[in-house]
Amino acid sequence: MRAWVFGVLGLAGLMAMAGTQVARGEGGDVIFADRFEGKLADGWKWLREEPGAWRIREGGLEIRALPGDANTVKNALLRPAPDRSAGAFAVEVTVSNLTPPTVQYEQLGITWYVDGKPVFKLVKERIDGGIYIIPGRKPVENVPIRLRLIVKGDHWIAQYRPAGEKEFLTAAEGTLPQPNNDEVSLQCYHGPEKEEHWMRFEDFRIVRWPQ
Repeated sequence: MRAWVFGVLGLAGLMAMAGTQVARGEGGDVIFADRFEGKLADGWKWLREEPGAWRIREGGLEIRALPGDANTVKNALLRPAPDRSAGAFAVEVTVSNLTPPTVQYEQLGITWYVDGKPVFKLVKERIDGGIYIIPGRKPVENVPIRLRLIVKGDHWIAQYRPAGEKEFLTAAEGTLPQPNNDEVSLQCYHGPEKEEHWMRFEDFRIVRWPQ
């Protein structure tokens, strides 16, 4: 259920590039952005949609965390990822728990799909009573977190920035499988059966990253 394989390499050059971009501030040319203002932007699609368990409210996408795992998740919102051969890019979104998480592995964040299968996740997750950024198992408080996934070819860097902080921190780095109909997803799961735990996503964007 949680068999996530992260191919970790020594990517010193890419790490240095990431640090340079953080120092200069966020953002390059925007490839795609959705601020969830009234409706979803064009190009999204739902996987296992439960219409009564998602909503757009006050500039954010809110999804109820339902029971399930990576392979059975409901209300996963997907869109095609940029062509990895066309240059580096970063995927960013701010995530918040509107209800404090109580279930083991309750989580929300970014999931990467290759050929219709989830192969990687960058999430805020409850594990053994604590809250962590996965991958890397970096402990965080239950506050809004800005997630950033930098992708260059088959290499990735997972970063995060808790609310109130100025700089991104790196959680982990590694590799993706070879491209094959890549998609990026916003999703949450391992929610409780009887309680309504809502997760919030804000200011999603994909931006070009320096080579």
